[in-house]
Amino acid sequence: MLFHPVRVKGVLLHGGKGTRLKPITYTEVKQLLPVAGKAISQYCLEDMISIGITEVCIVVGSVGATDVMEHYGDGSRWGISISYAHQPEPLGIAHAVGLVENFVGSEPFVVYLGDNLVHGGIGKLRDNFIGGSFDAYVALSRVKTPERYGVAEVKDGKLYRLVEKPKEPKSNLALTGIYFLKQSVFDVIRELKPSWRGELEITEALQRLIDKGFSVGCDEITGWWKDTGTAEDMLDANRLVLDSITRNTENVSRQDRNIIGRVSIGRNVQMDERTRIKGPSYIGEGTAISASYIGPNTSIGNNCILKGVEIEDSIVMDNCTIEGEGAVSIHESLIGTGCTVVKGNGVRKGTKLIVGRDSKISL
Repeated sequence: MLFHPVRVKGVLLHGGKGTRLKPITYTEVKQLLPVAGKAISQYCLEDMISIGITEVCIVVGSVGATDVMEHYGDGSRWGISISYAHQPEPLGIAHAVGLVENFVGSEPFVVYLGDNLVHGGIGKLRDNFIGGSFDAYVALSRVKTPERYGVAEVKDGKLYRLVEKPKEPKSNLALTGIYFLKQSVFDVIRELKPSWRGELEITEALQRLIDKGFSVGCDEITGWWKDTGTAEDMLDANRLVLDSITRNTENVSRQDRNIIGRVSIGRNVQMDERTRIKGPSYIGEGTAISASYIGPNTSIGNNCILKGVEIEDSIVMDNCTIEGEGAVSIHESLIGTGCTVVKGNGVRKGTKLIVGRDSKISL
């Protein structure tokens, strides 16, 4: 990809309480939840890096800030520079953007919500933003439930009205949480008052830019876009990401006949001859699997132990132990880090679980 000579900085929003993902977010940071073996917000970061961004500020909230900083550090793992800003309370996207004014200085920047996944990247959006000399440029996607989102009204190809979570949407075009911006946005943010939700709304900030005559552009995302706000959304995102993985079984020397389709297996994975894995699926490093059936559409974390279980259409995070003695079938489940799930008395097949970190369950 050829980068435009204009430099753009990156802002990754990592705040919020993950209310719609409870109980898992009582113990996990929602943007660090894994999809196909990688934190959701890491896909966002790597998307920014792919368009040449080398300086990123991550806005962290009051929940999980230490975990976020430990995961991303100073950015050297990706060959970039990462700094941090702290939002003490979830006071809205516009409030979070206002915190990075000193970081971005006089340069244009992109704001990327850390719980969003976009297929196809943001290169085209960046080129349109810079090439069209816009003051702001937003990514839109057509959705079935626009009342859940900020909604854009477009006429003759121009963005003219934005409404946050309208009761009666006049459009099915949702704001996706990707905003290319210039310094003019900071002046309108300073004018904002909290909405009925007690937040400074990015939709109102953008609307004020439009009303003041600034150039605000938009484009629809051509691939899929996923807001991972609920457990169902997480599992759907897992399916979408896994759908594009390639087969990688070079770390397993035997049982290739038991690995069917596009399966990616990490280093030091152990699996016995009684195990079958069907793709698309992802198996993390150091995991041991015996007498089990895994997949399709399943992601297993690092250092897990799976014995005598069937797991389909699920996400199992790191360091989990699941033992079923051939009598446990788990599907459409989200199982947090360090959980133990074992067979109890009177178990029935077809179990569905949403389980937080370090839980212990006897089925």
